[in-house]
Amino acid sequence: MMEGRCAAEPWAEFGLLGKSGTPLVKCGTGSDVFICTGGEEVYVFTAQEKTLRAVLQMPAAVRDLAVSHDEQLLFVACRSGVYCVKVQLLVPSSSHDAGSGPTELKISTECLVAVADRVSSLLVVGSVLLTLCRTDSSWSLTLYQTQRASQSDPCDLLTSFSLPLVSPSVQGDTESRCVLVCVYPGDVSPTSSRLRPSCSHFPLQPLLFRLLFGAEAALSKSPVVLCGLPDGRLSFLPLRIPGSRLRILHSLEQPVVFIGASAVMETNAGCAGCLIALGKQGRAVLIGAGGAGSEGGGGARFTLGCVPGPVECACMDQSRVYYSTGSDLLTVDLWDSSSGTAGRQGGEEDEGSRSNPAALLTPVSLNVSGVTALHQPTCSSAGEVQLLSLSVRGRLQSIRLPVRTQEDGLSKRPSSQVGRSVGDILSAIGDVCERASVLKTIIRSKNQILKELNQVMNISFLLSNRSEFDSKPVRCRGLVRWSSLLQRDSLNLTCILENLSPFVLERGWTLSVAVRPLSCPLEAGGDASSVNYSFPFGGLGPGESVEVSLPVTAEGDASFPVTMTCSLLFSLWRFLGQEEAAAPLDSQRACFSLPLNTLTVDWLHALRLGDPPAPARSSSNPADLIQGFISSRQLRCRGGGQASRPEEYSARVRVSSELLRDTLGLTPGGPRVSLLEWLLSEGCGGVKAERKGMKTDGGSSVICGSAPNNAAVKLTAEEVNIEEKTEPLVTMEVQVKSSSVAAVCGLHHAVLHRIQTLLQKVGSSRTVPIADLRLALQQAEVERGQVWEASSVGVSSGQMQTLLLRVYQQLRDGPLLML
Repeated sequence: MMEGRCAAEPWAEFGLLGKSGTPLVKCGTGSDVFICTGGEEVYVFTAQEKTLRAVLQMPAAVRDLAVSHDEQLLFVACRSGVYCVKVQLLVPSSSHDAGSGPTELKISTECLVAVADRVSSLLVVGSVLLTLCRTDSSWSLTLYQTQRASQSDPCDLLTSFSLPLVSPSVQGDTESRCVLVCVYPGDVSPTSSRLRPSCSHFPLQPLLFRLLFGAEAALSKSPVVLCGLPDGRLSFLPLRIPGSRLRILHSLEQPVVFIGASAVMETNAGCAGCLIALGKQGRAVLIGAGGAGSEGGGGARFTLGCVPGPVECACMDQSRVYYSTGSDLLTVDLWDSSSGTAGRQGGEEDEGSRSNPAALLTPVSLNVSGVTALHQPTCSSAGEVQLLSLSVRGRLQSIRLPVRTQEDGLSKRPSSQVGRSVGDILSAIGDVCERASVLKTIIRSKNQILKELNQVMNISFLLSNRSEFDSKPVRCRGLVRWSSLLQRDSLNLTCILENLSPFVLERGWTLSVAVRPLSCPLEAGGDASSVNYSFPFGGLGPGESVEVSLPVTAEGDASFPVTMTCSLLFSLWRFLGQEEAAAPLDSQRACFSLPLNTLTVDWLHALRLGDPPAPARSSSNPADLIQGFISSRQLRCRGGGQASRPEEYSARVRVSSELLRDTLGLTPGGPRVSLLEWLLSEGCGGVKAERKGMKTDGGSSVICGSAPNNAAVKLTAEEVNIEEKTEPLVTMEVQVKSSSVAAVCGLHHAVLHRIQTLLQKVGSSRTVPIADLRLALQQAEVERGQVWEASSVGVSSGQMQTLLLRVYQQLRDGPLLML
């Protein structure tokens, strides 16, 4: 193993560590080392002379630091942003007295070059500065262009990439420092010729680089940034590929503490053939290029392992990882445990190693406690390794490891493996293969469920973040038409669900439509009940739509307007297995609803055009024919031989012609016809009516039809000149006539609602004349007095109904003019 014992030599004392910052020991220029104890100070220590050279006083606690590739600038990340200091200022001048102590520099806000909140890590790649920050909803990786040899000029913002946060239950320690490293293909020289290998820049074997990051990144020789997050995700970003984004490479499911590269699998000189990542609780992954006979046809191989945790800090050299648990400093020899044996004995031993991942990483104690930060190890020509560490008490110490012997590789084998029979090995391999097959099936199923749930979460987030008045990317629109079935007419609605979002509505979604009339006849007791319709669907991609049909009302029903409240329902039952589905589950937790929009069908939508039908429908039943004949004779006898005509009611709406011309663009030649056609074809409330062969009389602009309650109605549009004080006004008057009070009130409300919606769309600032408002208010006060007087006297219900109808007619007889 190793000859002799580790020798720890204390170099300097910096006091107890702070809690607001991050303890760091990082390489600087030459033999300088930058030390941070978790407070607001950055110490510049010379390893060669073992003296403290300078002290930087930062405005806030230090989170991370990095040196530019030309070694001219030092970037220091605090919680509020990134500060820049010239390295030349840290070098004492010739007139500086060596006995006077270190140079002290207080850094002000003038050195702030990048404003960023909650900075976690820094990285410099060429002339690009990268910062990794945590926001309320995502991790943000921002790229800046640095200014050469300038510590006061702010960096130019290049671009920013984000990665959404995971749920709080798996988010991990979000205050932990993230890990940022840069890897590049080994056949390309680093960005700067003066760049020496460091703990944050690694050349990778070209084959492994291509397998991990794709052929495009390998062909473009693009540096790739690896991000280790506190939630365990290991993500990467190619810097020189247009349109690149942060993607997930692997997940340790625990905070990532260290990312490094090892040359234990190298095929090219100077190139690392293996990436290693360590988690906070000791979980590790070794990523290398698989051989020709490995599973996946020579793809990237992810070997999982674990070491005793927790891992506080780590570093590595060519073949060994050094990490601290706080109570001990340990080393893991990757050569003996991973690929050294595999490289000598072929693929069979490699498969055996992979089948027992816990045996891959066997640590050896170095008997040094209290280490909280480690510097990149250095190795002498004799094979002696030196580590610089910072303890929890703020002590900087040098740890020298003894020279490693060459004959210990075989001594680490467990004695239980000696003498194992071939039959036991084959049986164990069969059991492992069977379990692996079952696990692969489960993993594929879970991955598919996670993909579908991800789509569900994206759609839920997209629809939940829209206000009530915003147009949602998933919405419904309606088309109403009259249809006849078994000699009974009914009004049906075709609801069209449109998916204008970039996501797919997978199976499991259900369109729910709640139909509810806003009014109901007095015979029904004044209670309007709703009817719910559900339509399951699946596989609705972006830009696609699905149509469903449902009845609105039957002929003779006057419960208008009718609202259709549309929503999306999703059930989680189908994601559960048999055992989970058998267990009781709260229905409110297993199903959730996302509101879409509301459709409204009014009297104009339900109006049937053409000649008005007879009040009573003819019947082929002889008994009905005889009864109708007797009733008509009785009516004629009572009326002196002629049938009495029912009383006709009317209501009017006046709009200035200038307003209609400005908003609708009506032509001067036929404004009356155009206005009626617009009223009947306007998709008010998200619903349009299907009308075949709609024709109007060009001379009188009259439209005849029948209301849903079979009452004959007539719509007219005429130009009316109104005398004003200044000049006469040309207005358009829309008049509704019918023998049914309900039809007149409903159509009058529908016309007003369309004009009101039109004014809201165009944002018109036009108003009703004040004089007309005062006159209408005075008339309303008079009519209210009459109603109040009649109610105080105690008139009969029939007289009160007659009075209220007369008041309604008088109020509607003098309509307000909308300018």
